[in-house]
Amino acid sequence: MKNSWQEDLKILLNCDLKTLYPLARSLNRRLEFYVGPTNSGKTYNAMKKLKEANSGLYLAPLRLLALEGYEDLKEAKIEASLITGEEQQLSEDAAHICSTIEMLDFDMEVDVAVIDEVQMLEDDDRGWAWVNAIIGVPAKKVIMTGSVNALEAIKKIAQYLGEDLEIVKHKRKNPLIVLEKFTSLDRLEDGTALIAFSRAEVLKLKQRLQKKYSVSVIYGNLSPEVRRDEAKRFRRGESQILIATDAISMGLNLPIKTILFTTDTKFDGVRKRKISVNEIVQIAGRAGRFGLFEAGYLGATRRDILNYIEEEFEAPIKTIKPPFKVKINNSQLESLSMHLKTKSLGKVLNFFALNMKFDGPFEAANLSSMLEASRIVDSKEGLSLEEKYLLAQAPITTKSTIILQAYNSYIASVIKKRVNHYKPSITLPKKAITQKDLLLVEDEVKKISLYLWLSYKLPNLFPDHDKAFILRNSFNSFIEKSLKGTLLSDDSFEERRFERDKGKTKDRNSKKDFSKNKEKSDKKVNPFQKRARKSF
Repeated sequence: MKNSWQEDLKILLNCDLKTLYPLARSLNRRLEFYVGPTNSGKTYNAMKKLKEANSGLYLAPLRLLALEGYEDLKEAKIEASLITGEEQQLSEDAAHICSTIEMLDFDMEVDVAVIDEVQMLEDDDRGWAWVNAIIGVPAKKVIMTGSVNALEAIKKIAQYLGEDLEIVKHKRKNPLIVLEKFTSLDRLEDGTALIAFSRAEVLKLKQRLQKKYSVSVIYGNLSPEVRRDEAKRFRRGESQILIATDAISMGLNLPIKTILFTTDTKFDGVRKRKISVNEIVQIAGRAGRFGLFEAGYLGATRRDILNYIEEEFEAPIKTIKPPFKVKINNSQLESLSMHLKTKSLGKVLNFFALNMKFDGPFEAANLSSMLEASRIVDSKEGLSLEEKYLLAQAPITTKSTIILQAYNSYIASVIKKRVNHYKPSITLPKKAITQKDLLLVEDEVKKISLYLWLSYKLPNLFPDHDKAFILRNSFNSFIEKSLKGTLLSDDSFEERRFERDKGKTKDRNSKKDFSKNKEKSDKKVNPFQKRARKSF
């Protein structure tokens, strides 16, 4: 007897995740969790097992780490391929693949798979990728690496899967010592990393410190290539001090002796809050690279910050607790769309998040990045649901005008089935004049990454992969050159200078004179900014 519409929907809304990955279920997999703090050798040991295998996968949280894994295998004379959302270096002879975790092929069987940084399964936007990989990677042996806060989560998932789990504990190879006194910015030792939590604060500190020290900087808006070059300068001793956000908390192996927090608060995308013990431990663990230093040191640049860091550092790590987030897949999307009789991606995503039920410790997730993108694609006429879903997964940020304009242009090309040749939004000047100029180039690199991502998904519509790749190298070189030099003023420099001068002269007419001069100056538009405003 045929099921009713309601019965079909009820079946659809109840999912046993492990059944979605039949190849993984057929392999009688063995799970291993290499658990321990940063600087304990867990990833090194996991990669050693990967190199010994006849075939294998390294699944990385970042493109930069996928590249490092690829180069590590190549140095060991092991033929390998590299696959990320925007770059593919394929070898026909390779039995090993290094990729970002979202690019995992669930239909390719291997002997060993290494899933790095599994504590990322807690991440609101990307945690689903680790959940899927742990459950579905088709490897006879699955080696996970991560911190102790993920231990109970991995045990619960293994129990749900009914697969054997071996826990291999790793200890830090040298001590991590909290400094007794705060450290002045005027008395920094070589090999010190200063931690801030925003691009603006990182560049502000660079502007202040570059008069006395040679400085490298690392923050999230920089492309992986530039982050790598800045790390390389610090590693080679070409810069004395590293100033970074928590972008250094994953993967980058750096010769840091001491980590100093310059603040104990961060904006997490929703609110400004105190940093957690988990965040402190993950970042602090980068101090005291084994083989270079007998110990690592942790401190702060103010007494009150040091007091907070010291107290939190001694607190217990917060365990990752279920439920773990799961993203809608293509099959579920199509079935729900048919049952709901809608082609609105946003409506399907919201229905999925509110109604989907899973066996095991999981819950349906509504990814904020996909919801933002769904509002854009749903406003366009002429896109199929499949196209909407694809475009909603593209690497975009709606905070950047350059990227938002490009995204809309690329959507139009998909609708009209019209070839889109890559065109830069800006023309590089000889050097960046302000931090805003630098931000425009950083955003242009992100726009190129978006184009490269689309060039792999829809190569017939976005054919300029090679051109975009070459341009990205050019823009990255410009950013690196700008960061090496004397850093640019920020946008409020003129106003601050006026306030300073006003305090010294107490001249009542100075503000009036300044305004007149500024008005004249504003009429002389910076040619870089003028070019940046041009549409493509």
